Amino acid sequence: MNLSYQFARRYLFGKKSTNVINIITGISVVGIAVGSCALLLVMSVFNGFHDLLYSLFNSFNPPAKVLPVNGKIFIADSSLIYQIKQVDGVLDLSVTLEETAMFEYEDQRDFGTVKGVDDNYIKVNNLDSVIVEGNYAIQNDAVYFAVLGAGVEASLGVDIANEFTPLKIHLPKRNRGNTTLNKSFNTKLVYPAGIFSFQQDFDKQYVITSIEVVRDLLKYDQEASFFEFSFDPDREQEVFSKVKKIMGPEFKVQNRYEQEATFLKIMNGEKWMAFAILCLTLLLVAFNLVGALWMIVLDKRKDISILKTMGASSKLIRNIFLHEGLLVCGIGLIIGSGLALLIYLLQFYFSIIPIREGFIVDSYPIAVKWFDFLAGGLAVMAIGLIASILPSLKADKVGAFIREE
Repeated sequence: MNLSYQFARRYLFGKKSTNVINIITGISVVGIAVGSCALLLVMSVFNGFHDLLYSLFNSFNPPAKVLPVNGKIFIADSSLIYQIKQVDGVLDLSVTLEETAMFEYEDQRDFGTVKGVDDNYIKVNNLDSVIVEGNYAIQNDAVYFAVLGAGVEASLGVDIANEFTPLKIHLPKRNRGNTTLNKSFNTKLVYPAGIFSFQQDFDKQYVITSIEVVRDLLKYDQEASFFEFSFDPDREQEVFSKVKKIMGPEFKVQNRYEQEATFLKIMNGEKWMAFAILCLTLLLVAFNLVGALWMIVLDKRKDISILKTMGASSKLIRNIFLHEGLLVCGIGLIIGSGLALLIYLLQFYFSIIPIREGFIVDSYPIAVKWFDFLAGGLAVMAIGLIASILPSLKADKVGAFIREE
C-alpha cells in the first residue's frame, strides 16, 4: 500500500497533542458532509423538476412535429398527409393550425393563441390526461366546442357548467392578397367544454378548438401550421428520415425534446450554475480543512524532521498531507452521499418536504442520476486536493527548517 497514504491515515486517526486539532478536523468533515449532501440534493431536485416538466410538456406536445423552416403556415396537401401516414412506424397524424386571437366571454376579453385541431389530435398527444374540469370535445355535429387553459379560464371568468354562454373568438380580417389588417374582425362562437392545466405559460395562452373554426376565421382552405404525429419509438431515426425526405428541405421534423429544447437547455444550464455556486460554497468550507491540516503539520513537526533525516523525499512529505486532505474530504463525501440518499428515499416514498398549495405536485420532485453523484464526488475531491496544497508545502518547509537548526 502507498506509504504516504499509510502515514496520512495514521496522522488522521492517531492521537494528537491537543484535542483542538480533533475538533477542527471533525468540523471539517461535517462541513464537507453537509456541503456534499446539499450539492447532491440540489442537483437531484433540478433533475426532478426537469423530468416533471418534460412529462407535462409531453401532455401537450406531440411525439413529433413537422413545421416549415420559414414562415408560419403551409399547404397541408392531402397527398403529403397520405404519404406520411404510409410510412412504416407512423401511427397517427393530426393537422393543426394556430393563430393569435382575441377571446371574449360575456364582458371579459383577453388575448391568446387559438389552436385548431382535427379529430386525430387526441390520438397523437395526451391532452386528455391533464383535463382538470369538464371533458375534451371540439365538435358535435354543427356545434363547436373548445378546451381552455386554466389561465385563460381564470382571466375570462369562464363557467363551463353554463352551457348557454359561448366563447367568442375574434380574428382580424385581412385584405385579400396582402397582410394589411382591417378594423373589422371575423368572429366564431364556441362553447367551453373542458379546462386543462399542466404548465403556466401554456395554461394562460391556449384555447383548443376545431381546425374548421380557425380556417373559417382566417378564410383558409388547406393551410396548416403543423403536422403532428405519433410513431413507434424504436424506429425514430428511420421514421424521421423518411418524413424529412417526403417533406423536403423547407420543413423540419422535431421530437418532443427538440420542441422544448430552448427551455430544457436553460433549465439544464441553471442546474449546472447551481452546481458551480455550491462548489464555490464548498471551497469556502474547505478553509476549515486548510486550518485543520495546518495544525496537524505543526503537531507533527518532529515526525517530519525524523522522516527527512531518514532520507524521506520532499515528494513523500507533500503526498502525506495531500492524502490527509483527500481522506478528510473522502470521509465527508461518503457521509454526505449517504445522507443525501437517505433524504432522497424519504422524499420519494414519504414526501417529507411538501411544496406550497396551488402547484401541480404536493411535494418537491426529486430524481437521482449517478452522473451527478460522479460529478459531485469529483468536485469535492478536487476541492480537497486544492485545500491540501498549502499545508503540504508548509510541511516540506517545516522539515527543512528544523534540519537547518
